[in-house]
Amino acid sequence: MTASTAGTAHAGRPLGPDSLTWKYFGDLRTGMLGVWIGAIQNMYPELGAGVEDHSILLREPLQRVARSVYPIMGVVYDGDRAAQTGAQIKGFHKTIKGTDSAGRRYHALNPETFYWAHATFFMLIIKTAEYFCGGLTDAEKRQLFSEHVQWYRMYGMSMRPVPDSWEDFCAYWDRKCREELEINRATLDIFKIRIPKPWFVLMPTPVWDQLFRPMIGAQRWIAAGLFDDAVREKAGMRWTPGDEVLLRLFGKIVELAFVAVPDEIRLHPRALAAYRRAEGRIPADAPLIEAPSFVAPPRDRRGLPMHYQPTRKTLLDRAGSLVHTTFSLAGLRPARGRDKAA
Repeated sequence: MTASTAGTAHAGRPLGPDSLTWKYFGDLRTGMLGVWIGAIQNMYPELGAGVEDHSILLREPLQRVARSVYPIMGVVYDGDRAAQTGAQIKGFHKTIKGTDSAGRRYHALNPETFYWAHATFFMLIIKTAEYFCGGLTDAEKRQLFSEHVQWYRMYGMSMRPVPDSWEDFCAYWDRKCREELEINRATLDIFKIRIPKPWFVLMPTPVWDQLFRPMIGAQRWIAAGLFDDAVREKAGMRWTPGDEVLLRLFGKIVELAFVAVPDEIRLHPRALAAYRRAEGRIPADAPLIEAPSFVAPPRDRRGLPMHYQPTRKTLLDRAGSLVHTTFSLAGLRPARGRDKAA
């Protein structure tokens, strides 16, 4: 039975530490594609409409992304609990529905819409690996495609939209980029996004703004380089051969720099905990790592079914970092696990 004809998904077997998806998805370098994935997701009309009507990303972008990444990572790294995490994410989307400005009805659980979001995470891995981790062979791309199907089953969604092969997926992606994606308000909001200073950051706002403005500009430049030609043309972005050379050079520098980055910094906390469970360093049934409580939704939004609410409220949570950091002595040892997936 092929992926696209399988009908309603069954949970299947979760991904493990020998998968290429484990190797790449929890890597800090995926964060450099933040503008790319935010924009490419929102260009899908139904998804963009849902963001415009229901999201508070512009109000608290750093907190929103920081907390949402935890369950998203969990569908890959939670092992026997991955399907439960997938069902949790699916539940967040039940009430996200409505009618867009063109009179088109949308629902976040429309199989085509839900799969598009998953497809962008899959392509996030492909592009991160190709540009910033040394590249992928054709065999590795096919392996990652098979793993992305296995990963998608964890959501319990219909498998009808899923292409049958890597080649079919490439045709699917090209068709979506050329024929269906559009530049809407949600996409433009990503291109011009400003990162408001969170309340818990003890730094003058002007200093904060000066730190983040070039970072967002750099991510926009990376996004322009990673967009397909059709998408770049729709967005009105310019990309020259010189830009491509610079991006490839920058990617090689990043690849070399990360050789010395320990797992405690390189990996997302949910991924790091998964490797430790797999190695027997912590119990297999240890509580899953949740987002720090200080990135919880605003008080007026807590309790709404569309929001993931971090549950841990320990001192470590309150003092922890927003990104993949554990600056302990353990962080000084050499990184491991880089060759787990051949």
